[in-house]
Amino acid sequence: MKQYDTAYKQEICKRLDSGQTNVTKLSIETGVATNTIYKWYARYRENPQTPFVGSGRPLPENEETIKLRRELKDLREENEFLKKAAAYFAKQK
Repeated sequence: MKQYDTAYKQEICKRLDSGQTNVTKLSIETGVATNTIYKWYARYRENPQTPFVGSGRPLPENEETIKLRRELKDLREENEFLKKAAAYFAKQK
């Protein structure tokens, strides 16, 4: 899979935003798939200042939320394990 730098993605999105061209024309001109351009443009529209953080890394403001969700998932798994262990030992008495 070919990787494109942030500046290139932003340039394509800015051209779409200005109305200079459309996705189909850009796809033919650049060789980038239309679906890819649509995804880039959607990210650009959501957050024009920093639309492409890169390499699947989350936006800085979302990192803590992701960390907390992961921690919550781990705690729920531990809790479920402890419930099963308690039930098992309760039967042993």
